[in-house]
Amino acid sequence: QSYPSVVFLLSFATLELPGFYYDSEKNRYFRLLPGHNNCNPLTKESIQYKAMECKRLRLLEEEEKQKKKTARPGLNSSMLLHKRQLGLLSSTSYCRLVHELKVNCMQRRKIEIHSPDSSVTGTNNFKIIVADVACERIFTVNDVEHGGCKYGIISLSGLGQESLTVEMYDNLYFTNRKVLSVFSLTHGSTLCLMGIAETPGCASLLPASLFSNSNPGDRPGMLCSFKISTAWSCAWCLNPQADNCFSTGLTRRVLVTNVVTGHRQTFGTNSDVLAQRFATQSPVLYNGCRSGEIFSIDVRQRSRKGQGWKAVRLFHDSAVTSLRLLQAKHYLMAADMAGEIKLWDLRTTQCVKQYKGHHNEYAVLPLHVNEEEGLLTAVGQDCYTRLWSLRDAHLLRTIPSPHPAAKDAIPSVVLSSRLGGSRGVPGLLMAVKQDLYHFSYN
Repeated sequence: QSYPSVVFLLSFATLELPGFYYDSEKNRYFRLLPGHNNCNPLTKESIQYKAMECKRLRLLEEEEKQKKKTARPGLNSSMLLHKRQLGLLSSTSYCRLVHELKVNCMQRRKIEIHSPDSSVTGTNNFKIIVADVACERIFTVNDVEHGGCKYGIISLSGLGQESLTVEMYDNLYFTNRKVLSVFSLTHGSTLCLMGIAETPGCASLLPASLFSNSNPGDRPGMLCSFKISTAWSCAWCLNPQADNCFSTGLTRRVLVTNVVTGHRQTFGTNSDVLAQRFATQSPVLYNGCRSGEIFSIDVRQRSRKGQGWKAVRLFHDSAVTSLRLLQAKHYLMAADMAGEIKLWDLRTTQCVKQYKGHHNEYAVLPLHVNEEEGLLTAVGQDCYTRLWSLRDAHLLRTIPSPHPAAKDAIPSVVLSSRLGGSRGVPGLLMAVKQDLYHFSYN
């Protein structure tokens, strides 16, 4: 994926090296440790995996027994209420601290997924889930057997206190070999996604009505599709000054496309652009690069040669994989491949907070920010879901995955206080393998 134009293959005969074990699947040698046998070689990697699996099972057992710890020492509901009554806590601070307490008491329950086509329910692994603006539905990307991806929409209207069922609507007319990134749904009308189809790359805008079962013989087609090669990331602009534009991060350049006119602007960079995010108050695009650089572009200006158009420049020590802009427009959150999550003040270009505990080595993993609840959520490459307090970067909870850790079993999550709409239920949705779980507030 990093070098699509050149593939280097190196073949050699497998050598018998004393004290080493050759794994044909991983095409590498492992040093054998004392106590191994020929059928089950004992390696450092296998010992680490066994220890991680024992820890995961122990944490799951503790959750089943409801052995909950407080989010932070001295924090409980009666103390918060007392401080609120005395006027020592503002309404906003009180609500955010209550959310911290509730997050720490969430319990996992499996959701039943129903579909008009029973043959496709529960047969494909979830890869990505993204909620729409109102959290009434979630857009899904699922793996399929022949190596591609299919798309669907899950209605959360059945996610009540007593009933944990959802309706899933698939659309098999549009598939991709691989989906790299998905724009969050706009206000119930359309969605935009980017992936690799029969062309080297494409970005497509699809109407949400594609996933409705009404009038199946009269399905609308995609609104538009653009061929874009060597793309790593994408973002949609919601600012009225450029609300018909989306951006794609490519190999050493940024491409901004107007979906109505087809006009394109190109900005050259010195590194691959792995993460992008538009500001809402102004048509400014923030880009995170493989080199660790973060820079901004005002899309109203014409593309120019050189780097003079870069307005804000920040630097991480590793490749930047995710960007989120807070509603307070002067703050940007970024995560990288070293597992670092930093909150930047764009006015001073200084890091003001770091959120410890995230695990990443090489994957492109998203961040989920809920400012109303004051929470930050991220799923690590170790398949643990972690929640922090936005206010002071305190790690509130670490949730183990219901499935053993693996590259194809990294959970995708959605956290909201109103899953299913304005009167919806609060909690965390976790999609992993073929299963969907709800971690509900008590």
